Amino acid sequence: MFRSSYLPLTPFAGLPSVPRMNTVTRAYLAETIYAEVGLSRNESAELLETMLEWIAAALEAGESVKISGFGTFSVRQKGQRIGRNPKTGVEVPILPRRVLVFRPSQVLKAEVNGLTPPADDENDD
Repeated sequence: MFRSSYLPLTPFAGLPSVPRMNTVTRAYLAETIYAEVGLSRNESAELLETMLEWIAAALEAGESVKISGFGTFSVRQKGQRIGRNPKTGVEVPILPRRVLVFRPSQVLKAEVNGLTPPADDENDD
């Protein structure tokens, strides 16, 4: 699928800057794949959708998804607890649920803070 020669050495090196917007969209990601990898626009969009589907399926199955140099997505089970309606003060049970958790890697934290990423990529959780 991807060869390492396609990917930059650091996660964000050489990629075009994100346009001024609040979120990175699927269209922007697909266009970046098209520009950087050289696939057609349709193939780039299909590749992106396939990757997102794989990630979602793994998370639905309760597995963690680690993207080296970026971070780890995981699902955590939260138990039932008692909450309180702030307006009325009435106690309300909050049912158990699964929540999505993202833990950024040390490399991503360094990039966000404008620092040099750690040399050891082994422990990038």
